[in-house]
Amino acid sequence: MGILALIMTYGAWSWLVSGLVLLGLELVLPGGVFVWLGVAAIITGLLAFVYPLDWAVEFAIFGVLGVLTIFLWLRVFRGRGSKSDRPYLNRRAERFIGHEAVLDEPIVDGFGRLALGDSVWRITGPDLPAGRRVRIVGADAALLRVEAV
Repeated sequence: MGILALIMTYGAWSWLVSGLVLLGLELVLPGGVFVWLGVAAIITGLLAFVYPLDWAVEFAIFGVLGVLTIFLWLRVFRGRGSKSDRPYLNRRAERFIGHEAVLDEPIVDGFGRLALGDSVWRITGPDLPAGRRVRIVGADAALLRVEAV
């Protein structure tokens, strides 16, 4: 039995069941899209209960509602994120930008090491002798860029 024949036979009930299936599918494949398509299908089913609609109109209503609900979700809700009280969590190197430290080892051929806190970091910058004060000006993954102060 095709989808069109199913909708023509069961009408509004097919939209309600399809909406519930889409909502259940969101539990298995999370991402936010199936939830809004399920809401659109349920609203289409409720409209089909109240007003006798042709199957083509029902598909048009579902399509418009599906696009609108997903667009609103992307525009309004998905863009909102809670501000973190720890913005550098999992970005340890970036938290050191702006700090100043004294070189324990010299920078030779553009590379060296610098102890910060309980870690030793690889650094890059101009060749400098040990004991020179440097400022961290950038980070590339686990490599800190420094310049002389």
